[in-house]
Amino acid sequence: MAVHRSLVIFAIVAFMAPAITLAMDYVMGDDKGWSLNVNYEDWAEDKQFYVGDNLLFKYNNASHNVYKLNGDDFNSCTVPSNNSLGLFSENYRIKFAVAGKKWYICGVTGHCNQGMKLNIIVLDSTAPAAPPSAA
Repeated sequence: MAVHRSLVIFAIVAFMAPAITLAMDYVMGDDKGWSLNVNYEDWAEDKQFYVGDNLLFKYNNASHNVYKLNGDDFNSCTVPSNNSLGLFSENYRIKFAVAGKKWYICGVTGHCNQGMKLNIIVLDSTAPAAPPSAA
């Protein structure tokens, strides 16, 4: 009986382990970070973001910042007048807790219009499992 219970617990842990380890960390712009002269639309194009993943903004806070916006403000590059909505630390990690559209911009004058903006969709399910290998 104890062996059976141990096998059940092992099976549950083995089943849950892939979901736990599938969370990804994405560094905005990879080695270029959150800066001018990076096309963030191209950067995000081949990525799929899921609930539980992390997005890390690396930047010099004397030169840049990050604001999380709604779609209308994103499209017009409107920086909120409330600075409490901005992220001002040099290494800011955002953990995606809910699925949906996400919009981020640099609020420094002119930077959003120069391309420092990101629009992504975070998906609700975990990443699909890798296909089985041919034996």
